[in-house]
Amino acid sequence: MTRSVTAISAFVLVLATQLLSAAPPDSAKKPVTDTYHGVKVTDDYRWLEDSTNKAVRKWSDAQNAHARSVLDKLPGVEPLRDRLTKIMAAKTTGHGSFAVRGDKVFALRKQPPKQQPFLVVMPSADKPDDAHVLLDPNELDKKGTTTIDWFVPSGDGKLVAVSLSKDGSEAGDVHVFEVASGKPLGEVVPRVNGGTAGGDLAWAPDDKGFYYTRYPRDGERPAADADFYQQLYFHALGTHSAKDRYELGKDMPRIAEIKVELDRATGRVLASVQDGDSGVFAHFVRAPEGKWKQFADFKDGAVQAVFGPKDELFVVSRKDAPKGKVLRMSAAEPDLAKAAVVIPAGDDTIVTDFYSSTSRQTVLPTATRLYVTYQLGGPSAFRCFTHNGKPLPAPKQPEVGSVRGLTPAGGDDVLFTASSFTQASAAYLFRAKGAETTKLPLSSPPVVDLSDVTVVREFAVSKDGTKVPVNILVPKGAKLDGTNPCLVTGYGGYGLNTEPGFHPDWRVLFDSGFVVAVVNLRGGGEYGEDWHAAGMLTKKQNVFDDFAAALKHVIAKKYTSSEKLAIEGGSNGGLLMGATLAQHPELMTCVVSHVGIYDMLRVELSPNGAFNIPEFGTVKDAAHFKALHAYSPYHNVKDGTKYPAVLFLTGANDPRVDPMQSRKFTARLQAANPGGVVLLRTSDSSGHGLGTALSEQIEEKVDVYAFLFAQLGATLKK
Repeated sequence: MTRSVTAISAFVLVLATQLLSAAPPDSAKKPVTDTYHGVKVTDDYRWLEDSTNKAVRKWSDAQNAHARSVLDKLPGVEPLRDRLTKIMAAKTTGHGSFAVRGDKVFALRKQPPKQQPFLVVMPSADKPDDAHVLLDPNELDKKGTTTIDWFVPSGDGKLVAVSLSKDGSEAGDVHVFEVASGKPLGEVVPRVNGGTAGGDLAWAPDDKGFYYTRYPRDGERPAADADFYQQLYFHALGTHSAKDRYELGKDMPRIAEIKVELDRATGRVLASVQDGDSGVFAHFVRAPEGKWKQFADFKDGAVQAVFGPKDELFVVSRKDAPKGKVLRMSAAEPDLAKAAVVIPAGDDTIVTDFYSSTSRQTVLPTATRLYVTYQLGGPSAFRCFTHNGKPLPAPKQPEVGSVRGLTPAGGDDVLFTASSFTQASAAYLFRAKGAETTKLPLSSPPVVDLSDVTVVREFAVSKDGTKVPVNILVPKGAKLDGTNPCLVTGYGGYGLNTEPGFHPDWRVLFDSGFVVAVVNLRGGGEYGEDWHAAGMLTKKQNVFDDFAAALKHVIAKKYTSSEKLAIEGGSNGGLLMGATLAQHPELMTCVVSHVGIYDMLRVELSPNGAFNIPEFGTVKDAAHFKALHAYSPYHNVKDGTKYPAVLFLTGANDPRVDPMQSRKFTARLQAANPGGVVLLRTSDSSGHGLGTALSEQIEEKVDVYAFLFAQLGATLKK
């Protein structure tokens, strides 16, 4: 007699539970006690911080072997691998990161099953079939671990500078290539990009050299400072990089992060400098004769500056305007005090993105127009104005979606990409004359269709009464009876916005009855700087309260139950996962946490940790320490508590979050809850996630989904 679906599901769940309960390797306790502002704190796993120590490597390998012994034997692994591979490695084509130079359009082409995106150039954005491949890192590295961090074409489009890095390290050297032939010039400038302060480049007006960000070279500073003290230099083509000319940065903070832009018409150079990951900026302009002038300090509230077409600067300011306003002033004599307000602060937040290329701005002046991206509490849209701030018709965009990648396309025309939770990302060309929007043939049809998924936007009420947006994706046929498996995710940090996005792999979840929820937490920038400030430094606990409120909301509304609830996040979102499982272990059944931060008292000692101090604070400050210690996941694990099952994922080459964070938290949770499930998966060929090879992305997703299905008792359906 054939078993019922219920009986089969119960059998699978019992089998999965048996596999997941296998004992992990032992972790020795070697207590070290520190005193912070009179408070003694004991750390049993300090020894796991040193990745060069043989004992640590042995421990990490043993944990990885344990994780593999469990994950590889979970029910449904092979069907999941087959389904996810068909989706993620489907022979499709997509383009992004556009740059236009005259009649040439440069773009990164993503074309699975190739491991990495590659650089192409085409005669126009509507003729991708006529593109030729300029640089394919898949040909440079058959393992698929070399990636293009970013690229910048010269002003005449004849050359292109490309930052290349390996194994997810983000440690990029710049190589220069001829566009016509694709041949390298032999120009290699080392240590331009990094996982701490990033990197950038701008060509000179005559295209005979470029300004670039430079990390210290060997012998210039102590090894501990190798990833700090970023400065701006100039490289002349045909010369050795050792002879490059210093431009700016010797007096900047240790954690300075620099972006650079050139106004080709005037030869002026704009340098925007962020003080770590603080969200505060200083700005400098270089006159054609070589003199630099600072026109904004870190305290002035100028969070973004871009050149306009008439020797002018457009500046987004948050001074007395937490949601932003746009100023306009002379580039020859920049003076914030004399700047005119062209777009005053309004109800919606002006988006600024320091990490985007200067050729793809969130605020973009063109010949006679000004395009400005707005954040609407999660969704985003851009609007069009004259240079004096008069509203003009804007292109049609998704009503509840996201727009990105504003790229000048000549005159007042712009390229942009748009997507939503149910609409795949696509590229569009907006022709200002006639206000016509054309979808470009730059992407294959999506592999999956999510149009049957209903998106509802509700609001959870946080501990202090704040209303928190919860975007809930409900598959067709789901009943609100509390029995649906559910995955909830969020981020909440650095003023970054969690926007609607199309995730093809979620089709696997929806087909198996999952509800997915995406939460817009404080700490992000969805409602302006006040929303960000309410979730940083000593107010970081608000982020965790918001997320807990969202979990309680989806349970109360019977989208799911705690027995069927999983949470997932990464990086700062990994901190969110750690804090949530430590503070509310009863709310969920399992946790998936990628490259997370868990020991908040030691994070600032890692290279990238110093850049995070403006966001999280420092143990050197008594008030900061009190807040950090109160929510630090590692320090708030309680022995004997039954914690949800956890899958930690980290990359051995992560330049942003030291893998020791995952090692220490894994050991602490395993000791606190010996019968629980705590797995640590470490990848030796990846870092924080950027540049990860497609094959590794697929295997990671297989492990995550197999874990979720096993823990929640879900059955894969086709």
